[in-house]
Amino acid sequence: MQPCYYKAMLRILLIIAVFYGLAVLLLFVFQRKVMYIPSKAIEAPERYGLRDVHSLTVPSSDGIQLQLWYIKAKTNFPTVLYFHGNAGHIGDRAAIFHALSEQGFGVLALSYRGYGGSSGEPSETGIYDDARAAIGFLQTQHISLKQIMLFGESLGTGVATQMATEFDVGALILQAPYLSVAGRAAEIYYYVPVKWLIHDKFESIHKITKVKAPLLLFHGERDTVIPIRH
Repeated sequence: MQPCYYKAMLRILLIIAVFYGLAVLLLFVFQRKVMYIPSKAIEAPERYGLRDVHSLTVPSSDGIQLQLWYIKAKTNFPTVLYFHGNAGHIGDRAAIFHALSEQGFGVLALSYRGYGGSSGEPSETGIYDDARAAIGFLQTQHISLKQIMLFGESLGTGVATQMATEFDVGALILQAPYLSVAGRAAEIYYYVPVKWLIHDKFESIHKITKVKAPLLLFHGERDTVIPIRH
Protein backbone atom coordinates (compact mmCIF):
# COMPACT_ATOMS: atom_id res chain seq x y z
CA MET A 1 0.00 0.00 0.00
CA GLN A 2 2.81 2.40 0.84
CA PRO A 3 4.36 2.53 -2.68
CA CYS A 4 0.90 3.18 -4.15
CA TYR A 5 0.36 5.98 -1.64
CA TYR A 6 3.63 7.65 -2.62
CA LYS A 7 2.86 7.27 -6.33
CA ALA A 8 -0.53 8.91 -5.82
CA MET A 9 1.04 11.76 -3.88
CA LEU A 10 3.68 12.27 -6.55
CA ARG A 11 0.99 12.29 -9.23
CA ILE A 12 -0.98 14.93 -7.34
CA LEU A 13 2.13 17.06 -6.78
CA LEU A 14 3.02 16.76 -10.46
CA ILE A 15 -0.47 17.91 -11.51
CA ILE A 16 -0.27 20.86 -9.11
CA ALA A 17 3.19 21.78 -10.43
CA VAL A 18 1.99 21.63 -14.04
CA PHE A 19 -1.02 23.85 -13.34
CA TYR A 20 1.13 26.28 -11.36
CA GLY A 21 3.68 26.42 -14.17
CA LEU A 22 0.92 27.07 -16.72
CA ALA A 23 -0.55 29.82 -14.55
CA VAL A 24 2.85 31.50 -14.19
CA LEU A 25 3.48 31.18 -17.93
CA LEU A 26 0.13 32.76 -18.77
CA LEU A 27 0.79 35.64 -16.35
CA PHE A 28 4.21 36.18 -17.91
CA VAL A 29 2.94 36.14 -21.51
CA PHE A 30 -0.14 38.28 -20.88
CA GLN A 31 1.20 40.43 -18.05
CA ARG A 32 0.60 43.75 -19.83
CA LYS A 33 -3.01 42.74 -20.49
CA VAL A 34 -3.34 42.16 -16.75
CA MET A 35 -1.36 45.22 -15.70
CA TYR A 36 -2.86 47.98 -17.86
CA ILE A 37 -6.56 48.81 -17.89
CA PRO A 38 -7.02 51.26 -20.80
CA SER A 39 -10.29 52.59 -22.13
CA LYS A 40 -10.74 53.79 -25.71
CA ALA A 41 -14.29 55.09 -25.17
CA ILE A 42 -13.37 58.76 -25.01
CA GLU A 43 -15.46 61.67 -26.32
CA ALA A 44 -14.67 65.30 -27.13
CA PRO A 45 -13.53 67.51 -24.19
CA GLU A 46 -16.78 69.50 -24.36
CA ARG A 47 -18.75 66.39 -23.43
CA TYR A 48 -16.90 66.40 -20.10
CA GLY A 49 -17.67 70.06 -19.40
CA LEU A 50 -14.30 71.42 -20.54
CA ARG A 51 -14.04 74.65 -22.53
CA ASP A 52 -11.17 76.27 -24.42
CA VAL A 53 -9.46 72.92 -24.83
CA HIS A 54 -7.27 72.22 -27.85
CA SER A 55 -7.51 68.52 -28.74
CA LEU A 56 -4.29 67.59 -30.51
CA THR A 57 -2.44 64.61 -31.91
CA VAL A 58 1.36 64.48 -31.74
CA PRO A 59 3.77 61.65 -32.58
CA SER A 60 5.92 59.84 -30.08
CA SER A 61 9.51 59.07 -31.06
CA ASP A 62 8.50 55.67 -32.46
CA GLY A 63 5.63 57.06 -34.53
CA ILE A 64 2.76 56.30 -32.11
CA GLN A 65 0.04 58.96 -32.46
CA LEU A 66 -0.74 60.50 -29.06
CA GLN A 67 -3.86 62.34 -27.99
CA LEU A 68 -3.29 65.52 -25.98
CA TRP A 69 -5.74 67.96 -24.42
CA TYR A 70 -4.20 71.39 -23.98
CA ILE A 71 -5.52 74.38 -22.04
CA LYS A 72 -3.36 77.50 -22.18
CA ALA A 73 -2.21 79.08 -18.94
CA LYS A 74 -3.04 82.58 -17.88
CA THR A 75 -0.15 85.06 -18.01
CA ASN A 76 2.72 84.08 -15.67
CA PHE A 77 0.99 80.85 -14.54
CA PRO A 78 2.75 77.49 -14.93
CA THR A 79 1.38 74.60 -16.96
CA VAL A 80 0.50 71.28 -15.32
CA LEU A 81 1.47 68.24 -17.36
CA TYR A 82 -0.91 65.53 -16.15
CA PHE A 83 -0.03 61.82 -16.20
CA HIS A 84 -3.17 59.87 -15.43
CA GLY A 85 -3.70 56.62 -13.52
CA ASN A 86 -4.07 53.11 -14.85
CA ALA A 87 -7.79 52.78 -15.49
CA GLY A 88 -9.96 54.77 -17.90
CA HIS A 89 -8.75 57.78 -19.89
CA ILE A 90 -8.15 61.53 -19.54
CA GLY A 91 -11.85 62.31 -19.88
CA ASP A 92 -12.37 60.72 -16.46
CA ARG A 93 -10.09 63.43 -14.99
CA ALA A 94 -11.95 66.39 -16.52
CA ALA A 95 -13.00 67.80 -13.14
CA ILE A 96 -9.33 68.08 -12.12
CA PHE A 97 -8.42 69.84 -15.37
CA HIS A 98 -11.34 72.24 -14.95
CA ALA A 99 -10.34 73.07 -11.37
CA LEU A 100 -6.74 73.77 -12.39
CA SER A 101 -7.67 75.92 -15.37
CA GLU A 102 -10.17 77.91 -13.30
CA GLN A 103 -7.27 78.91 -11.04
CA GLY A 104 -5.22 80.05 -14.04
CA PHE A 105 -2.97 77.04 -14.57
CA GLY A 106 -2.35 75.67 -17.98
CA VAL A 107 -3.07 71.97 -18.42
CA LEU A 108 -1.65 69.41 -20.79
CA ALA A 109 -3.30 65.98 -20.38
CA LEU A 110 -1.58 63.07 -22.09
CA SER A 111 -3.33 59.89 -23.22
CA TYR A 112 -0.69 57.17 -23.01
CA ARG A 113 -0.37 54.84 -25.99
CA GLY A 114 -3.34 52.49 -26.04
CA TYR A 115 -5.47 54.83 -23.95
CA GLY A 116 -8.22 57.16 -25.16
CA GLY A 117 -7.52 58.41 -28.65
CA SER A 118 -3.87 57.29 -28.73
CA SER A 119 -2.69 54.39 -30.89
CA GLY A 120 -0.38 51.56 -29.87
CA GLU A 121 -0.12 49.34 -26.80
CA PRO A 122 1.10 50.49 -23.37
CA SER A 123 4.49 49.57 -21.92
CA GLU A 124 6.84 51.29 -19.49
CA THR A 125 9.41 52.39 -22.06
CA GLY A 126 6.67 53.38 -24.49
CA ILE A 127 4.85 55.51 -21.93
CA TYR A 128 8.13 57.26 -21.07
CA ASP A 129 8.54 58.08 -24.77
CA ASP A 130 4.98 59.45 -24.78
CA ALA A 131 5.76 61.67 -21.78
CA ARG A 132 8.88 63.04 -23.49
CA ALA A 133 6.77 63.86 -26.56
CA ALA A 134 4.33 65.77 -24.33
CA ILE A 135 7.17 67.79 -22.80
CA GLY A 136 8.52 68.42 -26.28
CA PHE A 137 5.12 69.76 -27.33
CA LEU A 138 5.09 72.22 -24.42
CA GLN A 139 8.52 73.43 -25.42
CA THR A 140 7.21 74.15 -28.94
CA GLN A 141 4.66 76.40 -27.22
CA HIS A 142 7.59 78.39 -25.74
CA ILE A 143 6.91 77.09 -22.22
CA SER A 144 10.16 76.71 -20.31
CA LEU A 145 10.88 73.62 -18.22
CA LYS A 146 10.71 75.71 -15.05
CA GLN A 147 7.14 76.65 -16.00
CA ILE A 148 6.12 72.99 -16.20
CA MET A 149 4.69 71.18 -13.16
CA LEU A 150 4.56 67.40 -13.51
CA PHE A 151 1.47 65.86 -11.89
CA GLY A 152 1.34 62.06 -11.61
CA GLU A 153 -1.67 60.09 -10.44
CA SER A 154 -1.17 56.47 -9.28
CA LEU A 155 0.44 54.73 -12.30
CA GLY A 156 1.34 58.19 -13.58
CA THR A 157 3.50 58.88 -10.53
CA GLY A 158 6.15 56.58 -11.97
CA VAL A 159 5.99 58.42 -15.27
CA ALA A 160 6.22 61.83 -13.60
CA THR A 161 9.12 60.70 -11.40
CA GLN A 162 11.08 59.41 -14.40
CA MET A 163 10.53 62.68 -16.28
CA ALA A 164 11.61 64.70 -13.24
CA THR A 165 14.96 62.84 -13.33
CA GLU A 166 15.42 63.77 -16.99
CA PHE A 167 14.11 67.36 -17.11
CA ASP A 168 14.74 70.32 -14.81
CA VAL A 169 11.05 71.07 -14.27
CA GLY A 170 9.46 73.54 -11.87
CA ALA A 171 7.75 71.04 -9.56
CA LEU A 172 6.74 67.40 -9.12
CA ILE A 173 3.35 66.43 -7.67
CA LEU A 174 2.60 62.79 -6.86
CA GLN A 175 -0.88 61.61 -5.95
CA ALA A 176 -1.00 58.09 -4.46
CA PRO A 177 2.53 57.09 -5.48
CA TYR A 178 4.06 53.61 -5.17
CA LEU A 179 7.57 52.49 -4.32
CA SER A 180 7.56 50.42 -7.51
CA VAL A 181 4.99 48.64 -9.65
CA ALA A 182 7.09 45.49 -9.37
CA GLY A 183 6.96 45.69 -5.59
CA ARG A 184 3.19 46.27 -5.54
CA ALA A 185 2.64 43.42 -8.00
CA ALA A 186 4.72 41.15 -5.76
CA GLU A 187 2.43 42.04 -2.86
CA ILE A 188 -0.68 41.13 -4.85
CA TYR A 189 0.70 38.05 -6.60
CA TYR A 190 2.73 36.85 -3.64
CA TYR A 191 2.58 33.24 -4.89
CA VAL A 192 4.44 34.10 -8.12
CA PRO A 193 8.12 35.20 -8.51
CA VAL A 194 6.93 38.54 -9.89
CA LYS A 195 10.18 40.46 -9.57
CA TRP A 196 11.89 37.96 -11.86
CA LEU A 197 9.11 37.95 -14.44
CA ILE A 198 7.71 41.48 -14.69
CA HIS A 199 8.70 43.64 -17.67
CA ASP A 200 7.43 47.05 -16.53
CA LYS A 201 8.81 47.77 -13.07
CA PHE A 202 8.43 51.56 -12.65
CA GLU A 203 11.06 51.61 -9.86
CA SER A 204 10.28 55.07 -8.47
CA ILE A 205 11.94 54.34 -5.13
CA HIS A 206 15.34 54.14 -6.86
CA LYS A 207 14.76 57.35 -8.85
CA ILE A 208 13.17 59.77 -6.39
CA THR A 209 16.49 60.77 -4.79
CA LYS A 210 17.63 62.10 -8.18
CA VAL A 211 14.74 64.57 -8.34
CA LYS A 212 15.80 68.15 -7.60
CA ALA A 213 12.46 69.86 -8.20
CA PRO A 214 10.15 70.84 -5.29
CA LEU A 215 8.11 67.76 -4.41
CA LEU A 216 4.53 67.39 -3.15
CA LEU A 217 3.24 63.96 -2.09
CA PHE A 218 -0.29 63.19 -1.05
CA HIS A 219 -2.18 59.96 -0.49
CA GLY A 220 -5.32 58.55 1.13
CA GLU A 221 -5.44 56.08 4.00
CA ARG A 222 -8.36 54.21 2.40
CA ASP A 223 -6.53 53.57 -0.88
CA THR A 224 -6.55 49.79 -1.44
CA VAL A 225 -4.93 49.87 -4.89
CA ILE A 226 -1.74 51.58 -3.70
CA PRO A 227 -1.64 51.32 0.11
CA ILE A 228 -0.45 54.41 1.93
CA ARG A 229 2.61 52.55 3.25
CA HIS A 230 4.08 53.06 -0.23
